[in-house]
Amino acid sequence: MLLAHPSVPQLAAIAAISAVGGAVNSIAGGGTLLTFPALLALGVPPVSANATSTLALWPGSLASMWGYRRELVGAERWALRLAIPSILGGGIGAALLLATTDEQFRALVPWLVFGATVLFALQGPVMKHLRKRASASPTGVIERPINPTTGMLIAQFVVGIYGGYFGAGAGIVMLAVFGLMGLTNIHQMNGLKNFNGICFNGIAAITFAVMGQVNWPIGVVMAVGSSAGGYLMSGLAQKVPQAWVRNAVTAIGFASAIWLFVAKS
Repeated sequence: MLLAHPSVPQLAAIAAISAVGGAVNSIAGGGTLLTFPALLALGVPPVSANATSTLALWPGSLASMWGYRRELVGAERWALRLAIPSILGGGIGAALLLATTDEQFRALVPWLVFGATVLFALQGPVMKHLRKRASASPTGVIERPINPTTGMLIAQFVVGIYGGYFGAGAGIVMLAVFGLMGLTNIHQMNGLKNFNGICFNGIAAITFAVMGQVNWPIGVVMAVGSSAGGYLMSGLAQKVPQAWVRNAVTAIGFASAIWLFVAKS
């Protein structure tokens, strides 16, 4: 059953956590690793918590993509071609989540949070490697400028399924996949990541809303909180060391995973 009537203190806590999540997303990503466990701790059923978090954080993803819109210049074909498997995968991932009972998802959640935290922890080394590759390229442009291959579309389709089902850590998976695809311009890669993120998260959010899995009182508060946090932090994002935020989010993610494992046992 959905937490239909959250109390004022609960809504205040959700707003605060969402604001922190939005701020974290604007600096280093990983906000879901804060908001999703928080919703579980407040008693929101797992499937509804995931659906609500996906919908609530989508406006922030849209704003982030808008901030990277100039980086997509020259990569429009890639963006449009990859959008198709992203949307299809996101829809399938959302359908899979809706077909999962709360009991089944509750059993998966600790592993999902743990796996997403590991992926997030790998973000630093992966980004360092990708930047090194980009600096070694004389132009830093996309090495495959025409169209993604069939294998690339399939890879993005799989990422889209994961993104629609759970999503935390999907960004770093996309960056790694883009690197394997032969892309070297890290800014374009981030632009493509954000664009495809809004594709699979968008279709998933619509699916969750239509199927009645979104807790609207909580979702609206989360959307406002995350947007405010992201907006207020956007001006400071370049001044705050990403490594500090990444380490903090990683620690919280692992702590959340441990708590979820203990709570499940």
